[in-house]
Amino acid sequence: MCASHPPAAYRWTEDDADEQAVGGADAARDAVERRAAHDESGRKRRLEYPPAPEPLPVPVVDNHTHLNFRDGLVEVGVRDALDAAAAVGVDRAVQVGCDLPSSRFTVEALEHEPRLLGAVALHPNDAPRYAARGELEAAYEEIERLAAHPRVRAIGETGLDYFRSKGDALAVQHDSFRWHIDLAKRLGKTLQIHDRDAHDEVVRILAEEGAPETVVFHCFSGDEDLARTCNEHGWYMSFAGTFTFKNAENLRRALAIAEPSRVLVETDSPFLTPHPYRGRPNASYMVPYTVRSMAEVLDADLAALCAALSANTEAAYGGWE
Repeated sequence: MCASHPPAAYRWTEDDADEQAVGGADAARDAVERRAAHDESGRKRRLEYPPAPEPLPVPVVDNHTHLNFRDGLVEVGVRDALDAAAAVGVDRAVQVGCDLPSSRFTVEALEHEPRLLGAVALHPNDAPRYAARGELEAAYEEIERLAAHPRVRAIGETGLDYFRSKGDALAVQHDSFRWHIDLAKRLGKTLQIHDRDAHDEVVRILAEEGAPETVVFHCFSGDEDLARTCNEHGWYMSFAGTFTFKNAENLRRALAIAEPSRVLVETDSPFLTPHPYRGRPNASYMVPYTVRSMAEVLDADLAALCAALSANTEAAYGGWE
């Protein structure tokens, strides 16, 4: 049974608008429309946040979220976002940086919010942009400094993206991925991988470089073959809202054979909102929709699955103390 409305932090009100956006409600709405009025296929989006789900019986962790990326009709602070998630049984999260501004945001958030751990990196689509400006080496240096923070537990998201990047940008992606692998090993951090349309190349580079002790395939997008590879190497598979999509049989087949101790859950919010709210803004409070779908596919007890997901996440990233 779903709530009739999203959590309070995610509701648009005229009273809140002036405080949440310079220029007031009209400017805020204009900014939303310019940024996210249509999805990748050109379809018009609904920008209201979905209703809150029924709380989970045992808390779980959203192990990949971007709290600095705004979507929807309201801007939500870190504390309010985590409070809304906690109300439905998502008691902690891993905040992920993918360029210098978001990685700086991550470290700042860690200083103020004990419910967060962090990951920092240059996203595979961002590394070529830094290279084109002659700023890649300086960016690497700053990422390494930020990664030294004790609550930054992962290097990521890094990897390969063959969907958005083409040509010379791919060579930069490969070099950047290798650099991040080396950084994760030198600092003893988990490696959090972005893998889009590049499964074989990601696995090949991990083999060539020697994978870090702990590897997480963020937003796992493979099939049984990649799941078997992850099982073989002890790599974690993190399932996002895409798992609930009608066309995601490959993900459901992968979960069915995944080693249970290597399964995680995430939102990748504000992206990849689970069914039946696909295309609308996403947030950590939406994790229960995905977890319940996973339990159905596995024919698993929901509370037992939640407990396993939480334990797996701590095994991958360490404790939140």
